[in-house]
Formats: sequence, structure tokens, C-alpha cells
Amino acid sequence: MQRLQDRVAVITGAGSGIGLATAHRFAQEGAKVVCVDIDEEAGAKAATDVGGLFVKADVTSEDDVQRMYATAIEVYGGLDIAFNNAGISPPEDDSILETGLEAWRRVQEVNLTSVYLCCKYAIEHMRRRGKGSIINTASFVAVMGSATSQISYTASKGGVLAMSRELGVQFAREGIRVNALCPGPVNTPLLRELFAKDPERAQRRLVHVPVGRFAEASEIAAAVAFLASDDASFITASQFLVDGGISGAYVTPL
Repeated sequence: MQRLQDRVAVITGAGSGIGLATAHRFAQEGAKVVCVDIDEEAGAKAATDVGGLFVKADVTSEDDVQRMYATAIEVYGGLDIAFNNAGISPPEDDSILETGLEAWRRVQEVNLTSVYLCCKYAIEHMRRRGKGSIINTASFVAVMGSATSQISYTASKGGVLAMSRELGVQFAREGIRVNALCPGPVNTPLLRELFAKDPERAQRRLVHVPVGRFAEASEIAAAVAFLASDDASFITASQFLVDGGISGAYVTPL
């Protein structure tokens, strides 16, 4: 399919995981892809692999966020899609009883403040074109509770979900759609690293997924491509769950 032919897409956290898979999917569908990452080596490789443009940026920096969009517009002439995907889940973010204020603030900055900045400046550019699609990576943890908590991560993703809903409503009549993507657990380097340190935690989570496995990044990328495309033209302010049924499960199959 070529649903994104010649559309300009900026992806944060494009160097690995869901961001990298989405860069490949967008390119396959004809988009001009701007790969943004703080990791220069990974981000540059992603851009090379998809025939796109790499911009090194710290998405918690207002100046960097403004610069990444300005670069995309200077090179490709506009902005049609913003996939605000960069995020962290460090091991020091744990139960509220264990998580320190420094860890709390760091996760909030990367996972929530960055999305605020990316939306703020993407919307400015999209208003001039009278259209656009913004997809913000939230999580299934934004709609569920867990006894194995990552308290700041959970709170940050709840904030992304609420903010996306509000922006989707506010700018709907200007042709700008804003949706919160809520993936279930995904087989990415971030998740593998986390669960390798605590296999019991991994098993406790996996048992609740009706499909019986974690998602592949390419499956999440397919959902992002849908939300970015005109196939989703009547979808905005939504919590778009791609979670293998975990949020709907009461008892899972044996």
C-alpha cells in the first residue's frame, strides 16, 4: 500500500523498537521519513536504511524540538505526520515506595514533557497546512493498574493519553487529528532488557495476554501507519489499544 505517498513524517525515538519499525513501515508506504533520536549512531542508521533524514535531538529540549521540525520542513517542504514515540522505562522507576524524585522527574520529562513539546510545535506547522495527523505513544498501562508498578512510567503514559484526547478535540475542526497509541507489551530491546533482569515480572505480565505472546514492533507500526493515513480520517481523540486483548481480559486461556 502507498497510503502515505509523499507525506512528510517525523518520528521520535526512531533508532530502535517501535520507532524503527514505524520508520520502515512509513517508508514502505511512500512517506518521506525524518528519523529523530538522541542516539546518533542508531538514528543515522535508521535514516539510511529507509532513505530518510536523520536529526539528532533531545526531545526534552524546546530548542531541539523546534529545530527538528524546522529541518524537516526545510528539506521536505512541510509536515504531515508526527509520531511522538520517544520514551524511557529505567529500572529505578519501580514501586512508589522505591522510586526517588529524581527518577520520577526524569521519566516525566522524557515521556510526557517531550510529547507536550512535540505536539505544541507540530500543531503550529500543521495549522498552516490545515491538516495533519499526530500519534502519541501512550500505553495499555494508561488504562489499567498493575501490582508490579513502574509508577512514573504509568503516570506519564496516563498524561499522554489525557493530553492526546484534549488536543484531538481542540483541533479537530482544523483538520488535525491527534490519537494516543496504547500498545501492550512489545518485544523490543527496552522490554527484553527490563524483563531479563526480572524473569518473574515478565511471566507475571505475559500470562495476562490472551494472545499468549508479546507484540512485535512491526505489528504496532502497522497500527501507527493506519492512524497516520486517510483510512483513519474519522478517528481522533482516541485511545487506540493494540494490546493482544490484555485490557479486555478477565481470565485468559490456559
